[in-house]
Amino acid sequence: MLSADESVAISFNGEIYNFKELRGELEAAGYEFKTGTDTEVLLRLYERDGTAMVQRLRGMFAFAIWDEVRGTCLLARDPLGIKPLYYTLKDGGLAFASELRALRSAGLVSHELDEGALVKYFKKGSVSEPLTLLRDARCLEAGHTLEWSVDGRVEMRRYWNIEFPQGNDCSASEAAATVREALLDSVRAHFVSDVPVGVFLSGGIDSTLLVALAREIGQKDLATFSIGVDDQSLDESSVAARTARHFDTDHHEMLLTGERAQQQFGSFLECMDQPSIDGLNTFVVSSFAREQGMKVVLSGLGGDEMFAGYASFDQVPRMARGGKLLGLAPELARWLGRIMEARCSSSKLRRLGSFFQQDPTVVNAYKAFRGIFSDAEAVALAASYAQDHSPGAMSAMLSNADGLAATEQMDVRDAVSACELSLYMRNQLLKDSDVMSMAHGLELRVPFVDRVLFEKVAQIPAALRLRQGKRMLLDAVPEVPEWVANQVKRGFVFPFENWLEANWGKSLRDVDARLPSKRLTWYQRWSIFMLDQWLSKG
Repeated sequence: MLSADESVAISFNGEIYNFKELRGELEAAGYEFKTGTDTEVLLRLYERDGTAMVQRLRGMFAFAIWDEVRGTCLLARDPLGIKPLYYTLKDGGLAFASELRALRSAGLVSHELDEGALVKYFKKGSVSEPLTLLRDARCLEAGHTLEWSVDGRVEMRRYWNIEFPQGNDCSASEAAATVREALLDSVRAHFVSDVPVGVFLSGGIDSTLLVALAREIGQKDLATFSIGVDDQSLDESSVAARTARHFDTDHHEMLLTGERAQQQFGSFLECMDQPSIDGLNTFVVSSFAREQGMKVVLSGLGGDEMFAGYASFDQVPRMARGGKLLGLAPELARWLGRIMEARCSSSKLRRLGSFFQQDPTVVNAYKAFRGIFSDAEAVALAASYAQDHSPGAMSAMLSNADGLAATEQMDVRDAVSACELSLYMRNQLLKDSDVMSMAHGLELRVPFVDRVLFEKVAQIPAALRLRQGKRMLLDAVPEVPEWVANQVKRGFVFPFENWLEANWGKSLRDVDARLPSKRLTWYQRWSIFMLDQWLSKG
């Protein structure tokens, strides 16, 4: 879209949930509008506030604004990283896109792989921003702007960061009231739409909570969608169906077998932007919802990261404490770590060996807990893929703390939450969700991943907010039925291990032949396979 005098142009992906309030403010200041879009509000806001505009926005966004008068291009990405934004600075120019493959297929970046990104991929199963697997391309970090000038100047600014204020105090009832108010506010904002908004209902607490609050704010004719799988230990479809009946939703359910997943697998690979060990679940449920005519859906993504829904909230602090005790004898710790990483048959123990050789920080403990390969394995694998490589340079990438050094001053469980939000949710879940939902023309909204919500609930002490079993959420939204609240957590995952052996075993023969080892787990084999598939597409 162009401004009235055509001196400013914007390319925008996302949704600004407070655009009507911003428009009213701008109109009161004398600005005129020709459309009813949030895109035009962004243009007018830039004309008034310049780069400071990003502080006023509530929503998910990636945009570029060209200013003809100033000779600048402003790139901006939302605070928590819902919408991706890739760019390259080459030969004094700037190119940008919502997907890395756009830059790649347009010939704007070379196909040379980034060795450091490969190391991080093998360590975690996804690529950590600002890196991409391509050496010439970068991902603008969440909560950042980049301003490029025609004279070649580039200025990067962080305008928002994950912070948990310390020293606040409140009662359990006050905390529950704060969380409920913040959730209701976010759900209201995310239901603002010109078309019906549905909900992905997995059967867990987070998605059930969204349905309960949707009813609370008066949403009628609510459509819900769930996927069942042919593995009783992982299938939550019966719980979702019972919940849908309880809240009287228009419920849609499909059963995904290994054979059916295999039929969709080729299309899934075609949509893959960067490899990761996740994404198929979002691809399948997005396809299903779009087939039912939906254009906008809500997901409960983010609830686990903000309200202690993972085992990491208990295990990572224990690992960090153990590492610090062992660190009293640093030479012994490093010796033991090297032995464990080289000789243990368990992948978890090999990653623990990597951790014992590092500073015993929460971030390092978290990376070992969430990891795929140990540090030494990741470096060796990356070296086997890189066109030209320096093992020393790649090893140096392992010490990069991903901008999370400040976590050591946080409450230890707040620090785990920051890791989950920054390293796992942002780099894997959000990226996969955006690519795989947009592949079907489906807009996926995530009410838990909201700056306003976060800033309200982050004030609550970790001892209250991060209680086991997401007790904080259940206290805030008692409408969640007991059959959801009291069930064992399973998560929205597919039985990949069973499917690999029964349906896709042939697809992994090349991996096994190239890397003969009885020590590879199914998810390690899967991560290598997904990278190979991505590379094969040139």
